[in-house]
Amino acid sequence: MLKLYIGNKNYSSWSMRPWVLMTQAGIAFEEVMLRFDSFDQGSQFKRGLAGISPVGKVPVLVDDGLVVWDTLAIAEYLAEQFPELHLWPREADKRARARSVCAEMHSGFAALRGACPMNIEAHLPDVGALALRDKPGVRADLDRLIAMWQQLLAEHGGPLLFGRFSVADAFYAPVVMRLKTYALPVPPEVAAYMEHLCALPGVKAWVDAALAEQDFRDFEEPYRLSAAR
Repeated sequence: MLKLYIGNKNYSSWSMRPWVLMTQAGIAFEEVMLRFDSFDQGSQFKRGLAGISPVGKVPVLVDDGLVVWDTLAIAEYLAEQFPELHLWPREADKRARARSVCAEMHSGFAALRGACPMNIEAHLPDVGALALRDKPGVRADLDRLIAMWQQLLAEHGGPLLFGRFSVADAFYAPVVMRLKTYALPVPPEVAAYMEHLCALPGVKAWVDAALAEQDFRDFEEPYRLSAAR
């Protein structure tokens, strides 16, 4: 059986992507959760990945001894192993577009990711408002997300980015979590997409598990610690 190594569901946005993809698509796998204690080389987290991942990060997919790391590589491997599931859109032009927006998520939106780390159980509208006020990069990232999602939803008729669930929705699920946690403003059609995505069984299962963790990691929440002083 496929084995997927992940980090804390509340914080690990990269882990969320393949987990949601596999769960929503009905791909059976064994989950191995490695708790974030720290990311130092001697940490329990790093020791748990020793001999498994050459880069010491999650997620990692293991298939009968084959190790696949990096979310894009995992998505492509799953699409090849399960072609009948059509994890990418069926049409070549739509597949190319979906891969483009996933690659953009993979390498972009650094300002938004840095200012608004994923924290599913939190409600931090004040932090979000300050980020929008003080960080032009966050405003630019939000504007780009809204424009992208509006265009894709209009072109493919919704309710998801390419009509039906695809890798693209799994890749942007952690972004939806950020927009909700930090109460970043979006237009109605984007809000409707976010709510539809959150209602998907695969996404809901991740969110429910994240809320049940109750595992506060202080190094993941410097913004909350500083606000409490």
